[in-house]
Amino acid sequence: MRAYNFAPGPAALPTEVMERIRDEWLDWQGNGASVIELSHRGKPFLRVAEQAEQDLRELLTIPADYEVLFMQGGASAQFALVPMNLTDPDATVDYLNTGYWSAKAIGEARRYCRVHVAADVGAPYARLPAPSEIAYSGRAAYVHYTPNETIGGVEFDGVPETAGVPLVADMSSNILSRPIDVSRYGLIYAGAQKNIGPAGLAVVIVRRDLLGRSRADTPSVFDYRAVAAEHSMLNTPPTFAWYAAGLVFQWLKARGGVAAIERANLAKAQMLYSAIDASSFYRNTVAPGARSRMNVVFHLARPDLDAEFLRRADAAGLKNLRGHRVAGGMRASLYNSMPVEGVAALVDFMREFERGYT
Repeated sequence: MRAYNFAPGPAALPTEVMERIRDEWLDWQGNGASVIELSHRGKPFLRVAEQAEQDLRELLTIPADYEVLFMQGGASAQFALVPMNLTDPDATVDYLNTGYWSAKAIGEARRYCRVHVAADVGAPYARLPAPSEIAYSGRAAYVHYTPNETIGGVEFDGVPETAGVPLVADMSSNILSRPIDVSRYGLIYAGAQKNIGPAGLAVVIVRRDLLGRSRADTPSVFDYRAVAAEHSMLNTPPTFAWYAAGLVFQWLKARGGVAAIERANLAKAQMLYSAIDASSFYRNTVAPGARSRMNVVFHLARPDLDAEFLRRADAAGLKNLRGHRVAGGMRASLYNSMPVEGVAALVDFMREFERGYT
């Protein structure tokens, strides 16, 4: 029996997807070879790539004037590629700092252009800035934000207003977890290893009018317009990750799409937050309106019991609950692949553990 894997990423894949990968591993659809052995330019893999893009477009209702790119390097590479593709060295960009990954993106962008931090509520980042706290520069090439911070466990419920300035979002940890209006964004990027598939792949959804702005020294394989012109086949893409992502998209569609998975995600998050709030033994300090559906962070009233909690949880088949090294405590990542039964098992375990020490 597979354990319940609460890892923040690389995260669990749906069991059904893993089983299909297993069954197709040595002979993919009668080709006599594994999908990882197929040429990325051959007709069999091109069908995989085209279907994956079509399914993603359907799941997110991506408008026709947006390109969908499947790129290497994960989201951290996009921290640099966004300013390289959308600015010149003298440009100003606006960033909202809401936690660890926002700060990482800010630090990388500063290597390429001028960064104006339009909002920063400060550590420990247990809430989000109110609209009145956001002060844009008035001259930004784009506005960047991180809709969900995996380490602090904060998530935007709405979308920042930017008065027409292109909005860029790092959706690595909450893409496909809820419906979004793609037309409100200039560019969306997401590392795959949380809600899409295996690590090593990044999906970029970019409005076509933003293509062609890259600086002259941008490598061709990182130039969004060049990648789009070659349908993400400018060089050899991460074919296995692309194939697995396509299977996840099919899995989502079979379950009713993004609207249906949002209902499941809400139920899981509410179940766990309710258990925490009803206890004096566990606590979550994030402002209720900013609580993440994807990454629920909590601390024990007695930190000296952290190691015992983790040891016993692991023995019970509840894996990877340790909080990030900069935050401590516990973190349960409730991505799309986490079944409600896993959250119920975690809540039952937490109550049993609490009874043993109160």
